[in-house]
Amino acid sequence: MIEIKKITALETYPIRLEVLRKNIQLPYEFNGDLAIDTFHLGAFKNDELIAVSSFMKVKNKNFEGEQYQLRGMATIAKYQGYGAGKMMMQKAFSILTILKMDCLWCNARIIAVNFYENQGLKTFGKLFNIKHIGDHYVMFKNLKN
Repeated sequence: MIEIKKITALETYPIRLEVLRKNIQLPYEFNGDLAIDTFHLGAFKNDELIAVSSFMKVKNKNFEGEQYQLRGMATIAKYQGYGAGKMMMQKAFSILTILKMDCLWCNARIIAVNFYENQGLKTFGKLFNIKHIGDHYVMFKNLKN
């Protein structure tokens, strides 16, 4: 059974490094990790942290209202497909609704677009490249509907 809990920024770093920054010379610590309105979620299977995600109050000029940005969504390879990412997203939607947020957005890697679409996010704008990481789309979900 997988359980979703709030975790600290520090707890996200090993999985971010392993999954998102492996062989890439970019920081795995993000600006905003320690901000008071940032929250981090972890997925635990038998008390082992297997997936992480971070949610930061960051405004994107393309969207209206109060917003959060999803960053650093990552699941250890051997646990991908168990539903941990979906469960973290559902928990985040619940938290963001309680916080009365209007929109959640992210910069989604091409390989993750289908996952995010299945969670109700939509692509916005054109494909863009982040150096050393690859092609991305901005994706968003209106939380007021």
